[in-house]
Amino acid sequence: MGYCLGYALIEGGDAAFSMDASAVTFGPGALAEVGEEAAALGLGRVALFTDARLARLAPVEEARRSLGRAGVDVVVYDEVHIEPTDHSFAEAARFAAEGRFDGYVSVGGGSVIDTCKAALLYATYPADFYAYVNRPIGEGREVPGPLPPHIACPTTTGTGAECTGIAVFDDTGRKAKTGIASRKLRPTRAIVDPTATRTMPKSVVAASGFDVVTHALESFTARPYSTRPRAPEASKRPMSQGANPWSDMGCKSALELAGRYLLRAVADADDEEAREGMAWAATLAGIAFGNAGVHLPHAMSYAVSGLCRSFTMPGYPEGEPLVPHGVSVVVNAPSVFRALAKTNPARHLEAAARLGADVRGAAPEDAGEVLASHLSGMMRAAGVPNGLSEVGYGEADVEALAAGTIVQARLVSNAPCAIDEEGLRGLFRGAFAYW
Repeated sequence: MGYCLGYALIEGGDAAFSMDASAVTFGPGALAEVGEEAAALGLGRVALFTDARLARLAPVEEARRSLGRAGVDVVVYDEVHIEPTDHSFAEAARFAAEGRFDGYVSVGGGSVIDTCKAALLYATYPADFYAYVNRPIGEGREVPGPLPPHIACPTTTGTGAECTGIAVFDDTGRKAKTGIASRKLRPTRAIVDPTATRTMPKSVVAASGFDVVTHALESFTARPYSTRPRAPEASKRPMSQGANPWSDMGCKSALELAGRYLLRAVADADDEEAREGMAWAATLAGIAFGNAGVHLPHAMSYAVSGLCRSFTMPGYPEGEPLVPHGVSVVVNAPSVFRALAKTNPARHLEAAARLGADVRGAAPEDAGEVLASHLSGMMRAAGVPNGLSEVGYGEADVEALAAGTIVQARLVSNAPCAIDEEGLRGLFRGAFAYW
């Protein structure tokens, strides 16, 4: 047994880790540079993906003006579905295929950016819809070759979609979330302009902010990369490779930033320092989990979102049930970390401390309770639902929730220990309420 930067190297395990990231431009006003970036990439005709609400707001107008100044022809697609579905992905792909674009720009949250990823994939390499979808729901087919340039411009501070090769959607037939994952889906460039988040309602700030927190917590506590079997060839190393020295750096900084700024950003829409801090935290956490992967809170969230019956949240589209992604993740998180902290108490205590918890005098056996209690306290202060019971679930739903989670093989296998459906049922029962 050897060691690599603090990670034990195990016989038969992987001894190397990969570091991939989109090229990132960060800072107030950076959105005005999207036209220059598109021109530098040689783009002449682009599809600008957004949603119907954002299409009327300043960030999209700024992007259109910038592209126009650079002489780039722009066609807007504003029919992105918040929390995309298989059907909305397919409609977007049809638009992309018919438009014959040489590049793409996405201006919006994770739903917009993920929809753009899927659309450009199917427009470039047409296939049956489930060809590229993660196993076991889809074939998990590899993306055949390079994809057109994609410049992603987030308007929320949470998903990190601008830095990842993952596109998530609701499978309406199976009533579960799943996705497409490939390094080739990672946007070419990310333009992160904190001023573009000014239009976010308070509830969206909270939901997206907890997505940042859980990305960092899950990546930091995922199974170590060195415990994965060595890939038969370098190109087969999974994108979600487990916790590693590269992802650890982003997770630690993201947790500190979220601990300092999340509740401030929720409380005061005019707190520019807090919004900027959360935008940087989202970017760092996105780069981190784009290389390490997340685990059980996100795996469980896919079932929570997919089986939603009636819950709605202020600030989100009305007219259909919806558990926002960040909420569907964080309602599970305290239960998971309380149960799994024993796999690495020191790491869970460090995560709690970086989020702002007082860990003085805490023993290893206290790690789960310290982290879970601090996280649920942040949830309460931000006004997000108190566990699964407040988004419409009870004991009668536990079987379906566990069944909808166990099929998320990419995420479940990234947990720090093996878990089966019975174990998942216990985690769901522990997530009903926290205060």
